[in-house]
Amino acid sequence: QSRSRPWLSSTRSPTMATGTRVEHAQAALQKADAVCFDVDSTVITKEGIDELAAFLGVGDRVAALTASAMGGSVPFHEALAARLDVMRPSRKQLDAMLAAHPPADLLTPGIAALIARLVALNKRVYLVSGGFRQMIEPVAAELAIPPTDIYANSLLFDDAGDFTGHDPAEPTSRAGGKAKVVADLKASRGYSTVVMIGDGATDMEARDVPGGADAFIGFGGIQVRDKVKAGADWFVTSFDELMKALAGC
Repeated sequence: QSRSRPWLSSTRSPTMATGTRVEHAQAALQKADAVCFDVDSTVITKEGIDELAAFLGVGDRVAALTASAMGGSVPFHEALAARLDVMRPSRKQLDAMLAAHPPADLLTPGIAALIARLVALNKRVYLVSGGFRQMIEPVAAELAIPPTDIYANSLLFDDAGDFTGHDPAEPTSRAGGKAKVVADLKASRGYSTVVMIGDGATDMEARDVPGGADAFIGFGGIQVRDKVKAGADWFVTSFDELMKALAGC
Protein backbone atom coordinates (compact mmCIF):
# COMPACT_ATOMS: atom_id res chain seq x y z
CA GLN A 1 0.00 0.00 0.00
CA SER A 2 1.27 3.43 -0.87
CA ARG A 3 1.99 5.95 1.82
CA SER A 4 0.62 8.63 -0.54
CA ARG A 5 -2.91 7.17 -0.41
CA PRO A 6 -3.74 6.98 3.31
CA TRP A 7 -7.48 6.63 2.76
CA LEU A 8 -6.95 3.37 0.90
CA SER A 9 -5.25 1.52 3.76
CA SER A 10 -7.58 2.98 6.35
CA THR A 11 -10.78 2.04 4.56
CA ARG A 12 -9.53 -1.44 3.76
CA SER A 13 -8.59 -2.17 7.35
CA PRO A 14 -11.34 -4.25 8.95
CA THR A 15 -11.13 -2.19 12.13
CA MET A 16 -11.13 1.14 10.26
CA ALA A 17 -7.76 1.82 11.84
CA THR A 18 -5.92 5.07 11.14
CA GLY A 19 -2.67 5.13 9.20
CA THR A 20 -0.99 5.16 5.82
CA ARG A 21 0.04 1.47 5.90
CA VAL A 22 -1.95 -0.12 8.70
CA GLU A 23 -1.72 -3.74 7.60
CA HIS A 24 2.00 -3.35 6.89
CA ALA A 25 2.58 -1.97 10.40
CA GLN A 26 0.54 -4.71 12.03
CA ALA A 27 2.45 -7.39 10.13
CA ALA A 28 5.76 -5.75 11.03
CA LEU A 29 4.82 -5.73 14.71
CA GLN A 30 3.88 -9.40 14.58
CA LYS A 31 7.17 -10.48 13.02
CA ALA A 32 9.45 -7.87 14.61
CA ASP A 33 12.78 -8.95 16.08
CA ALA A 34 12.92 -5.73 18.08
CA VAL A 35 10.53 -2.97 19.12
CA CYS A 36 11.81 0.47 20.08
CA PHE A 37 9.69 2.74 22.27
CA ASP A 38 9.91 6.44 22.88
CA VAL A 39 9.45 7.14 26.60
CA ASP A 40 7.84 10.52 27.28
CA SER A 41 4.12 10.65 26.40
CA THR A 42 4.38 7.05 25.22
CA VAL A 43 5.73 4.68 27.87
CA ILE A 44 4.91 7.26 30.55
CA THR A 45 2.05 9.75 30.61
CA LYS A 46 4.23 12.83 31.06
CA GLU A 47 7.17 14.55 29.41
CA GLY A 48 9.97 13.80 31.88
CA ILE A 49 11.86 16.94 31.01
CA ASP A 50 8.76 19.03 31.65
CA GLU A 51 8.21 17.32 35.00
CA LEU A 52 11.76 18.14 36.08
CA ALA A 53 11.38 21.71 34.84
CA ALA A 54 8.15 22.16 36.81
CA PHE A 55 9.91 20.86 39.91
CA LEU A 56 12.61 23.47 39.31
CA GLY A 57 10.05 26.25 38.84
CA VAL A 58 10.65 26.82 35.11
CA GLY A 59 7.90 24.57 33.79
CA ASP A 60 6.13 26.91 31.40
CA ARG A 61 9.31 28.02 29.65
CA VAL A 62 10.57 24.50 29.15
CA ALA A 63 7.18 23.04 28.10
CA ALA A 64 7.04 25.51 25.20
CA LEU A 65 10.47 24.35 24.02
CA THR A 66 9.46 20.68 24.34
CA ALA A 67 6.32 21.28 22.27
CA SER A 68 8.41 22.89 19.55
CA ALA A 69 10.80 19.94 19.47
CA MET A 70 8.08 17.27 19.40
CA GLY A 71 6.05 19.15 16.80
CA GLY A 72 9.03 19.14 14.48
CA SER A 73 9.35 22.91 14.15
CA VAL A 74 12.69 23.16 16.01
CA PRO A 75 15.62 20.72 15.64
CA PHE A 76 15.81 18.56 18.72
CA HIS A 77 19.42 19.33 19.60
CA GLU A 78 18.65 23.04 19.65
CA ALA A 79 15.60 22.55 21.87
CA LEU A 80 17.55 20.26 24.22
CA ALA A 81 20.34 22.79 24.69
CA ALA A 82 17.84 25.58 25.27
CA ARG A 83 15.89 23.55 27.83
CA LEU A 84 18.98 22.56 29.78
CA ASP A 85 20.24 26.13 29.79
CA VAL A 86 16.97 27.19 31.42
CA MET A 87 16.89 24.29 33.90
CA ARG A 88 20.49 23.60 35.03
CA PRO A 89 19.42 20.94 37.60
CA SER A 90 21.82 19.89 40.32
CA ARG A 91 22.23 16.22 41.23
CA LYS A 92 20.52 16.93 44.55
CA GLN A 93 17.53 18.54 42.81
CA LEU A 94 17.24 15.63 40.36
CA ASP A 95 17.30 13.08 43.18
CA ALA A 96 14.68 15.06 45.12
CA MET A 97 12.41 15.23 42.08
CA LEU A 98 12.68 11.49 41.42
CA ALA A 99 11.93 10.73 45.06
CA ALA A 100 8.85 12.96 45.04
CA HIS A 101 7.57 11.95 41.60
CA PRO A 102 8.84 8.47 40.67
CA PRO A 103 8.66 8.04 36.88
CA ALA A 104 7.62 4.43 37.39
CA ASP A 105 4.34 5.70 38.86
CA LEU A 106 3.56 7.44 35.56
CA LEU A 107 3.38 4.34 33.33
CA THR A 108 0.85 4.67 30.53
CA PRO A 109 -2.09 2.25 30.94
CA GLY A 110 -1.42 -0.99 29.09
CA ILE A 111 2.30 -0.47 28.51
CA ALA A 112 3.48 -3.00 31.09
CA ALA A 113 1.26 -5.72 29.64
CA LEU A 114 2.31 -4.87 26.09
CA ILE A 115 6.02 -4.99 26.84
CA ALA A 116 5.60 -8.23 28.78
CA ARG A 117 3.80 -9.70 25.76
CA LEU A 118 6.53 -8.57 23.37
CA VAL A 119 9.22 -10.08 25.58
CA ALA A 120 7.23 -13.32 25.85
CA LEU A 121 7.25 -13.43 22.05
CA ASN A 122 11.07 -13.15 22.10
CA LYS A 123 11.08 -9.61 20.77
CA ARG A 124 13.82 -7.35 22.15
CA VAL A 125 12.45 -4.12 23.62
CA TYR A 126 14.46 -0.91 23.66
CA LEU A 127 13.75 2.51 25.12
CA VAL A 128 14.97 5.25 22.78
CA SER A 129 14.46 8.71 24.21
CA GLY A 130 15.54 12.30 23.95
CA GLY A 131 15.01 12.47 27.71
CA PHE A 132 17.52 11.76 30.44
CA ARG A 133 18.89 8.35 31.35
CA GLN A 134 18.80 9.16 35.06
CA MET A 135 15.02 9.62 34.84
CA ILE A 136 14.39 6.68 32.50
CA GLU A 137 16.28 3.98 34.41
CA PRO A 138 13.57 3.71 37.13
CA VAL A 139 10.95 3.31 34.38
CA ALA A 140 13.00 0.62 32.68
CA ALA A 141 13.48 -1.20 35.98
CA GLU A 142 9.71 -1.25 36.52
CA LEU A 143 9.31 -2.83 33.06
CA ALA A 144 12.20 -5.28 33.48
CA ILE A 145 14.17 -3.64 30.66
CA PRO A 146 17.94 -3.77 31.30
CA PRO A 147 19.88 -0.48 31.44
CA THR A 148 21.90 -1.63 28.43
CA ASP A 149 18.74 -1.40 26.32
CA ILE A 150 18.19 2.29 27.09
CA TYR A 151 19.36 4.89 24.59
CA ALA A 152 18.94 8.37 26.03
CA ASN A 153 20.76 11.53 27.06
CA SER A 154 22.87 11.70 30.19
CA LEU A 155 23.05 14.65 32.54
CA LEU A 156 26.55 15.45 33.74
CA PHE A 157 27.50 16.76 37.18
CA ASP A 158 30.77 17.76 38.83
CA ASP A 159 32.08 16.30 42.08
CA ALA A 160 29.96 18.78 44.06
CA GLY A 161 26.82 17.65 42.23
CA ASP A 162 26.43 20.84 40.21
CA PHE A 163 25.15 20.61 36.65
CA THR A 164 27.86 20.82 34.00
CA GLY A 165 25.95 19.83 30.86
CA HIS A 166 24.95 16.70 29.00
CA ASP A 167 26.94 13.99 27.26
CA PRO A 168 27.35 15.13 23.63
CA ALA A 169 28.42 11.63 22.61
CA GLU A 170 24.89 10.30 23.06
CA PRO A 171 23.24 10.04 19.60
CA THR A 172 19.92 11.19 21.06
CA SER A 173 21.44 14.57 21.93
CA ARG A 174 21.41 15.53 18.26
CA ALA A 175 18.81 15.99 15.57
CA GLY A 176 18.06 12.64 13.94
CA GLY A 177 19.52 10.82 16.93
CA LYS A 178 16.65 8.41 17.49
CA ALA A 179 16.72 7.42 13.84
CA LYS A 180 20.46 6.79 14.06
CA VAL A 181 20.04 4.62 17.16
CA VAL A 182 17.38 2.48 15.50
CA ALA A 183 19.33 2.11 12.26
CA ASP A 184 22.52 1.24 14.15
CA LEU A 185 20.69 -1.32 16.29
CA LYS A 186 19.20 -2.96 13.24
CA ALA A 187 22.55 -3.17 11.48
CA SER A 188 24.72 -4.17 14.44
CA ARG A 189 22.31 -6.76 15.87
CA GLY A 190 21.27 -8.20 12.52
CA TYR A 191 17.56 -7.62 13.07
CA SER A 192 15.32 -8.33 10.08
CA THR A 193 12.35 -6.28 11.26
CA VAL A 194 12.32 -3.38 13.71
CA VAL A 195 9.30 -1.29 14.72
CA MET A 196 9.42 2.19 16.28
CA ILE A 197 6.57 3.37 18.53
CA GLY A 198 6.21 6.91 19.77
CA ASP A 199 4.25 10.14 19.86
CA GLY A 200 6.66 12.61 18.26
CA ALA A 201 8.12 13.67 14.94
CA THR A 202 11.58 12.59 16.11
CA ASP A 203 10.21 9.07 16.56
CA MET A 204 8.74 8.99 13.06
CA GLU A 205 12.15 9.92 11.63
CA ALA A 206 13.37 6.46 12.61
CA ARG A 207 11.31 4.97 9.77
CA ASP A 208 12.40 7.50 7.18
CA VAL A 209 16.17 6.98 7.13
CA PRO A 210 18.05 4.32 5.15
CA GLY A 211 18.25 1.12 7.18
CA GLY A 212 15.84 2.47 9.78
CA ALA A 213 12.66 1.08 11.28
CA ASP A 214 10.50 -1.06 9.02
CA ALA A 215 7.34 0.54 10.41
CA PHE A 216 6.38 3.45 12.63
CA ILE A 217 3.39 3.21 14.95
CA GLY A 218 2.30 6.62 16.19
CA PHE A 219 0.90 6.70 19.72
CA GLY A 220 -1.69 9.37 20.50
CA GLY A 221 -2.99 8.13 23.81
CA ILE A 222 -1.41 11.03 25.69
CA GLN A 223 -0.77 13.67 23.02
CA VAL A 224 -2.07 13.71 19.46
CA ARG A 225 0.41 15.45 17.17
CA ASP A 226 -1.04 16.22 13.74
CA LYS A 227 2.20 15.60 11.85
CA VAL A 228 2.54 12.16 13.45
CA LYS A 229 -1.10 11.21 12.96
CA ALA A 230 -0.84 12.13 9.28
CA GLY A 231 2.44 10.32 8.66
CA ALA A 232 2.29 7.21 10.83
CA ASP A 233 2.00 3.79 9.21
CA TRP A 234 -0.49 3.04 11.97
CA PHE A 235 -1.79 5.54 14.51
CA VAL A 236 -3.26 4.26 17.78
CA THR A 237 -4.57 5.86 20.94
CA SER A 238 -4.46 2.77 23.15
CA PHE A 239 -1.93 0.00 23.58
CA ASP A 240 -4.88 -2.40 23.59
CA GLU A 241 -4.89 -2.05 19.79
CA LEU A 242 -1.34 -3.41 19.64
CA MET A 243 -2.23 -6.25 22.01
CA LYS A 244 -5.05 -7.24 19.68
CA ALA A 245 -2.67 -7.28 16.73
CA LEU A 246 -0.38 -9.62 18.69
CA ALA A 247 -3.19 -11.93 19.80
CA GLY A 248 -2.54 -14.47 17.08
CA CYS A 249 1.21 -14.66 17.60
